[in-house]
Formats: sequence, structure tokens, C-alpha cells
Amino acid sequence: MSYEIKGLKEECGVFGVWGHEAAARLTYFGLHSLQHRGQEGAGIVSNDAGSLHLYRNHGLLSQVFKDESTLDTLPGKAAIGHVRYATAGNHSLNNIQPFLFELSDAQIALAHNGNLTNATTLRKELEAQGTILHSNSDSEILMHLIQKSTQSDFLSKIKEALNTVKGAFAYLIMTNDCLYAALDPNGFRPLSIGRMSNGAYVVASETCALEVSGATFVCDVKPGQLVKIDDNGLTIDHFTEDTQYAICSMEFIYFARPDSNIAGINVHSARKKMGKILAQEAKKVEADMVIGVPNSSLSAASGYAEASGIPYEMGLVKNQYIARTFIQPTQELREQGVRMKLSAVRGVVEGKSVILVDDSIVRGTTSKRIVRLLKEAGAKEVHLRITSPPLKYPCFYGIDIQDSKELIAASHSVEEIRELVEADSLEFLSEDGLIKAIGLNLDAPYGGLCMAYFNGDYPTKLFDYQSVLEKRQK
Repeated sequence: MSYEIKGLKEECGVFGVWGHEAAARLTYFGLHSLQHRGQEGAGIVSNDAGSLHLYRNHGLLSQVFKDESTLDTLPGKAAIGHVRYATAGNHSLNNIQPFLFELSDAQIALAHNGNLTNATTLRKELEAQGTILHSNSDSEILMHLIQKSTQSDFLSKIKEALNTVKGAFAYLIMTNDCLYAALDPNGFRPLSIGRMSNGAYVVASETCALEVSGATFVCDVKPGQLVKIDDNGLTIDHFTEDTQYAICSMEFIYFARPDSNIAGINVHSARKKMGKILAQEAKKVEADMVIGVPNSSLSAASGYAEASGIPYEMGLVKNQYIARTFIQPTQELREQGVRMKLSAVRGVVEGKSVILVDDSIVRGTTSKRIVRLLKEAGAKEVHLRITSPPLKYPCFYGIDIQDSKELIAASHSVEEIRELVEADSLEFLSEDGLIKAIGLNLDAPYGGLCMAYFNGDYPTKLFDYQSVLEKRQK
């Protein structure tokens, strides 16, 4: 991944399977391919003939399940799993998912990717009614809403609860006898279903996890859908038909793996087109090579090189074995982490004019560090090209940037940013260019994308966050 996004944490990743002899082990492999979406904690709940079993802990998936025998404590033919970043709630073990609820007559497990915009209000209402919440996570709220529903059957209870929560959510809910998957009315987060040769169904945040599990893609879970999977197969239902696509544009720009498809669009192809269109939009400069920031910007850099006719080179090398920079607790350590993670190839860039392609600029500190790395390696000029529009507005749908003060573009012009990052020139991809590059072309604003990070046009009511946003804007 790129190293600028130390504040933009990739929400979370969810994976579920129904009907496989080694469900927990398959879930482990699925979660491994989603590790880029969450590195603070992981967990798996298995279903063994109607009895649910949980294991979860802090750390990377390989750390949580470092003792392979741990997976043997999760028997059964069904499972759900989760890799986590703390978009809401603190870092205690109680906030690591999946959650397992032990009810008097049933067990229910839940995993959530996204962020609820009315969680504070709902939490207060539930607590006023005597509900005791065991975590600070907004994800637990849905289960309590289900329990408090007066609807006659469980499916109706889920539907009522899903219509009560607002914001971004991709849920996996496993009961003693079935697995449910639900997506919010805007489809902010990707969620896909696949089927294995033995008939088992797989649900995952990204299609790359289907590939790893050996499943064939069946369909995307669409906005407002509630999908039920059990021993009888797959049933597609809706909890609402008041839907409108607003897929997170940062999934295409940065979050998702390049080998994933979102709403039928390959992420690598979209990023390559971002680079091509940026090369067409940007002011032309004389340069010897185009280089990309490993890894998320390599696709875009190849597109930029192809469209500009300037050779693509490997001017930066990533050390694959260093912890991600934004996990470091101080800015100083984060910046040192960049130097540990990236090396400029002196033999390639020395004496050359370089076009450096990256996916975004958040604070600007890492862009500055990378520009300096290249110049210290002898680059004559560094022209920075960003394959997204300037990030100016906070996100309330699951990305961990909820204050414009963290975004350099919110208070600085492009020229001011250029000076701060010490680049010889700086160009951003336009909003129209981004929409065209992704090419969803859905019947919705911005072609079906959420572009709020760039223009402040939020596709939903912000509920609890509205007053926060207005206060910050004053």
C-alpha cells in the first residue's frame, strides 16, 4: 500500500463460509487476503452443528492464530471472521470482532465493516432502556436492536434493526442454523458472494478473498439487500428498496487490492485509467521517467507512463517486512518508518527528472519524505502527480479521518502543498477524471460513487456527525 494514508485506515474486512468441512481454516485464508483492510485485531466464530465457538485477539491474523492448533478449537462447517481497524470504539479486546452473543435460547455472531452515523443516539436510547453494552464499538448496537424488536420472527427483527441503523455497513450475522449478509442502502462497502465446487458459499469484503478460497464469483450483495445462506442454499431478500449507490471512491483509489473487482470494475484497471487520465489532464513537463509509490500507486503509474509516452521505471523499492507507518505512535516514528519501508534506487533516478505518481495526499508529511528520498538519491527534479482529487473533507462512513484539520488540502492551495512537500510541480486528478476512470456509470450522483472526501457532498444524512461537522466548519 502507499505510505501517505496513515490516517486513512481501511475500515475492516469480513469473511464468511457456509457448508465447508474446514470452515474456520478457510476463513483464516480468506481473512489473510483481506489483511490490508485491518491489522489491529482479528477473530473467527465457527458453527459446529449449531454450536458457535469464538476466538479473537489483538494483532495481525498470523499473530492471533500463531498456534495452528487454535483453529482446531473452531470446528464446524460454517464460520465468519473479521480483521479490524478501530473506526469506532477503542482498542480493548471487547471491541475485536466477531462478537458472539449468548442468548437464553440461541447464539448469534456478528461482524461489521463500516461506521454508523447514528450510533451515539442509538447507544443513548438503548442504555436508557436498560441495555448494557459490552463494547465501545458501534457494531454491537445492531444486535441489541434485533433483540429489542417486537417483530414476530427473526428475519423481520433483522430487517427492522437494519432500517434503524444509518451510515455505512456490511454485516455478517451467523445464527445456529444460517448465515445472513446485509449491505447498507448506499453500498458504501463492497461485499461479494462466491460458491465453491463442493457447494459451499463464501461471502467476503473483496473478490480477491473469493479467489483465495477457490470460490467462483456468484454476485455482489447490492444496496439494501439481506441475503440468507443455509443448508437449503442462497435466498436474496431486501430490508429496504430505498437505495442509491454511493460506493466509496477510496476503495478504488487506495483501499482495495488491485486483483479485486468492485461492482464489476477491476481495481487495477480503474487505477491504470486514473493514471492515464491524469497524464492527459496534467500540465506537461519534460521528464525522464515515471515511477510509482509501492504498492497501490503502481497501477496508476503504469497508466500515466503509457499515456504520456514517458518510460516507466522502478525508482522506489518497498521493504516488505516492515510494519506499516501509521501504526507508529508518533509522527517522528512514522516518518522514520517511511525511510525504513521505502528506498530510492539511486542507479535509476540519479541525475534524472522524475514524475512521481501517488494515490493521495493526507497530511503531506510522507509525500515530503518521499520527495526528499528521491532528491537525496540524486533526482534532479521530482514532479508529483496524485491520482485523486485533493482530500478536503472528513469521512463519517468508516474511514478514520473525521476532522478536516488532519487534511492538508482543507487549508492549503495546490501551490502551497507543492511548496510544503518540496516537489517541483504538483497536479491532482480532477473529480470528473476520477469518475470517468472508475467508470461505474450507475444511475446515481457521480456515477454511483461517494465523492464526499473531495467536495463535501455527503450522500446521506450525517445524524450524530452533523453538528460535529458544522462546528468544525465554523
